[in-house]
Amino acid sequence: MTHTKTKPSKGKQIFRILLFVGTFVSLWFVPWILVKAWILPLPDTVQEQVNQTLSYGFDGVIVYVDQAGKPPATYTAGYHNTTQKIPAKPNALFKIASISKLYVAVAITKLAHQKRIDLDKTLADYFPELVGRIEYAEDITIRMLVQHRSGIPNFTDSPEFWSNQPNTNIDVLQYVLDKPANFKPNTDYGYSNTNYLLLSRLIEQVTGRPRFDYFKTEILNPLELKNTYASLDDVNLDEVMSGYYVGINKDFKTQNEGMMLATAADVGSFLRALNDGTLLNKAEMNLYSSLYQFNHGGLAAGYQCLAEYHKDIDAVVVQFMNTTDFEGYQWNLLEITHSRVVKILRKDRKL
Repeated sequence: MTHTKTKPSKGKQIFRILLFVGTFVSLWFVPWILVKAWILPLPDTVQEQVNQTLSYGFDGVIVYVDQAGKPPATYTAGYHNTTQKIPAKPNALFKIASISKLYVAVAITKLAHQKRIDLDKTLADYFPELVGRIEYAEDITIRMLVQHRSGIPNFTDSPEFWSNQPNTNIDVLQYVLDKPANFKPNTDYGYSNTNYLLLSRLIEQVTGRPRFDYFKTEILNPLELKNTYASLDDVNLDEVMSGYYVGINKDFKTQNEGMMLATAADVGSFLRALNDGTLLNKAEMNLYSSLYQFNHGGLAAGYQCLAEYHKDIDAVVVQFMNTTDFEGYQWNLLEITHSRVVKILRKDRKL
């Protein structure tokens, strides 16, 4: 039997042309450095991937890997301080930015389990002074704050926040007071640093001490984490990795935003304990699972980081990169290079 090859209809031909043009146009507007990061052949080792990452414009890179059955390992490339040509240090302290939200969420979980916080009480119950200053304060529960379902605007989205950097001696909550909500409580999801600012203040209100003191008692000391700190005020500045912003001739290391710092190994140990149940008992784990995520990233001027647990290979991967940019391409590169490290680990696991 012979088969005749039918000619595509005119409509299909036009569709194929449009598809080709659309693909070409989309690729034209994707930065080629991102395309390159995706399509380069996967290196054989994590160290080779870390070395390769430098070619995308990063000053320094630290990657910590804790995979079951193997001793934890830390890989570095580039500089701890570019100006002084100090090589990247495996045990450098790094501003972990929003990774600290995991510590806050754990603390809230523990306080709720201890019956010291009621997750279903409202913002108005704990902060009556905010009624009339934050829209829907009487309806926003503590649970909604943890889950980013409050609708409260993000203070870091305010132009004033950026014009007043580093906001020393300024209560950044003022940037959202008397502003309309982004949505009615619990009707949507909206990531907001304001939620965790308020949760941190709730921890301090309930415990009567700085939030980091509670972190030490309930998280750091039980896990024997000795290289995690509340802020720049508590560390030797020489041990902090320098931070750079593309196009700005400045080291952001000395800019004190009150941000937590830690080594990659300390973050990795915390993340494994959070995911494997070492940190939380069964009841706490069930509660935490209903509230928040188990992985997180962090971004600040000069600093970006990503901490993830990958269950399929039982591996924690923490990546610190000390260069950021306005367009966000560096963050995309962080995600791409992080995923390639995980691919290398998966490949090795199969061998």
